[in-house]
Amino acid sequence: MRQRVFGRTGWSVGDVGYGMWGMAAWSGADDHESARSLRQAVGLGCNFFDTAWAYGAGHSERLLGDLLRTSPAPRIYSASKIPPKNGKWPAHADYTLDEVFPPDHIRAFTETTLSNIGRPSIDLMQFHVWNDAWADDPRWQRAVTALKEEGLVNAIGISINRWEPTNVIRALRTGFIDAVQVVYNVFDQAPEDQLFPVCQELNIAVIARVPFDEGTLTGTLTLDSQWPDGDFRKVYFAGDKLRDSVARAEALRPLLPPGMTMPEFALRWILSKPAVSVVIPGMRKPAHVAANLAASDAGSLSPELLAASRAHRWDRSPSPKPD
Repeated sequence: MRQRVFGRTGWSVGDVGYGMWGMAAWSGADDHESARSLRQAVGLGCNFFDTAWAYGAGHSERLLGDLLRTSPAPRIYSASKIPPKNGKWPAHADYTLDEVFPPDHIRAFTETTLSNIGRPSIDLMQFHVWNDAWADDPRWQRAVTALKEEGLVNAIGISINRWEPTNVIRALRTGFIDAVQVVYNVFDQAPEDQLFPVCQELNIAVIARVPFDEGTLTGTLTLDSQWPDGDFRKVYFAGDKLRDSVARAEALRPLLPPGMTMPEFALRWILSKPAVSVVIPGMRKPAHVAANLAASDAGSLSPELLAASRAHRWDRSPSPKPD
């Protein structure tokens, strides 16, 4: 697996990491299959694993803890996220820091994560939502500084609200943030406009999440696709979204070179971008692990393919404020 430097942390990470949301919060998850997939990923050179307390109220974190305890790999980088205290995604500007990330909440959920993974420290702890209205508030800054000074976390990150790639730039310029996690894929190209240049300027690591647009860019969705209640995809593809998503995927399909699958295209498209430190596809089956991690060695797409992909940019609006 190809390695990249994870921003100013200096960590050497495989450029295809592991997103662990689907292992706990999507229908069809099976712990035994998840464990096999995680072990296989380590065996193939994957060394960056991203989870969150919100993924099954700590269930995904505990799966990561099991891996950390049993893996023979010399170095695995672990990342998790602090949930918003008010339990609302995304974060809106009229939410106060006290509602979402008061200092005691930041510490409490960091300690909860450490208990779940069974480690005295974690490599990267991220805010699971964000709004730049809080960027200059010294309280979160003091809280994360204390966590670092006490050795509980090695780096601090922000997981940016979906389709709001600029709603973090003020926080990045405070100097307290080491990494950002952002939705970035063939459709969601907007992070290239302003976010990536700032990250490169400040040497901030970029984690590309949702590389398959929650399944659209696997090329397997149809107009008849359905999900059970409680599965995020049932909400994500509600209304006209499934129809529009299937149409976008079909429009992209003719661009694929012979023999290349859509998931491979989607991952290699992201890996063609030097601003990205690691991409984290969700993987629950060993076959998916093998296929997705192989994209690392396959390398970048051609300049001609990258240029043609510009036409498939799909700018979407952020989610409305929850009731």
